[in-house]
Amino acid sequence: MATTITMPQLGETVTEGTVERWLKQPGDAVEKYEAFVEVSTDKVNSEVPAPVTGVIKELLVQEGTTVPTGTPIAIIEDVASAGSSAPESASAPPATPDAMAASANAEPVPGFNIPQSSPKPAASNGHAAPSAGAPAEALRGVSPAVRRLAREHSVDIRTVTGTGTNGRVTAQDVVTAAAMGPAAAVAQSIAIGTNFGASAPPAIAAPRTGQTSYGNPVPGTTIPLTTSRRIIAERMVESKHNAPHAWSMVEIDVTNLWKWRTREKDRFEAETGYKLTLLPFFIRAVVESIAAFPLMNAKFVPEGIHVNKDVNIGIAIGLATNLVVPVIKQADKLSIKGLAVAAGDLIDRARKNKLTADDVRDGTFTVNNNGANGSWASAPIINAGQAGIVTMEAVVKKPVVTADDAIAIRSMMNSCLSLDHRVVDGYVASGFLADLKKRLESMGPTGTL
Repeated sequence: MATTITMPQLGETVTEGTVERWLKQPGDAVEKYEAFVEVSTDKVNSEVPAPVTGVIKELLVQEGTTVPTGTPIAIIEDVASAGSSAPESASAPPATPDAMAASANAEPVPGFNIPQSSPKPAASNGHAAPSAGAPAEALRGVSPAVRRLAREHSVDIRTVTGTGTNGRVTAQDVVTAAAMGPAAAVAQSIAIGTNFGASAPPAIAAPRTGQTSYGNPVPGTTIPLTTSRRIIAERMVESKHNAPHAWSMVEIDVTNLWKWRTREKDRFEAETGYKLTLLPFFIRAVVESIAAFPLMNAKFVPEGIHVNKDVNIGIAIGLATNLVVPVIKQADKLSIKGLAVAAGDLIDRARKNKLTADDVRDGTFTVNNNGANGSWASAPIINAGQAGIVTMEAVVKKPVVTADDAIAIRSMMNSCLSLDHRVVDGYVASGFLADLKKRLESMGPTGTL
């Protein structure tokens, strides 16, 4: 029996989706729950798993095509109906006209549920399945963008030891492995181990080769826009065009806060499995300052300035090929520990491409941790529909003149605010930043998470 797969609805308000890339081709075998197509919407990108085990019979929608939810996009011949001939069909020639005609009677499966965690890991996204002795876990947690990059470079992810969080294979790991060659990649996986730390480029950058993409930009080529990159471009232009941006910055002494976080981080990670960074402390101070300056949690609408009731904090996360802003809903009701767990979960799922449409909507204010990459100051673009975005810049030790005119070495951090001047004037914005500074400098060195 043939099963017709339709464009799933990835969110309550999503009405269409784009076939970003087919991971399987006609004649390829596919396991139940194995990803066979990448779909993107204006909210998220997602790999769609097959609801049945069988053989890809026909692809009904071309890559890059946007269709309404519920539209048939592919036909899978169930392995049960294919019988023992199913495995052979993976290398069989295209279906005969009679077989193609029979697909018209295929049974549709509209809007099937997509599990957040597949019972079976994706085999290889359209390439040869791992050998029996290869660890299947090697493919777990690797984002679709990184897997796509690996396919473009003919890199076997199973031979690459990741240098990302929890040993996750990153885009840079794939590029480095491709530049080193297959034999060197195996040697690298043995030599580096799993605790190397943050991924770093090779000492001498190797020439970029292979198919050009956002994760692997090849000089002299044009990178085709994915749906997500096109939407990002449109919304950034919309935000800069519609919202008159203003900018301000303060310098914050986070010495005591840094000591507090340092004292708690090992115990916190042991209890929750997430690393304790300055981000949840910063978000907690932000929501408290928003309570004092509620216009920072507002938005400009044709009728006037709408002050949001809920405080939903977006976290800007830069990935190898994309930018996403998942949202901590009602962040003002969470403790520092609750914020740390919520942020850790969103960041982890963002890196694994497991965010849902609900995760990235209804944000009212955004926090951007540029300091993670060593940034000292920045002027971020406001997330459309919000009044502001505030940054955490790098924490650096520097000599500071204290209140009693002494010179001391302190841990200092800049915080930059971009604001929609239609909603917020400089008086409110500077008051918000001053209040944020005061709250952060009063945190630590002791306290309760």
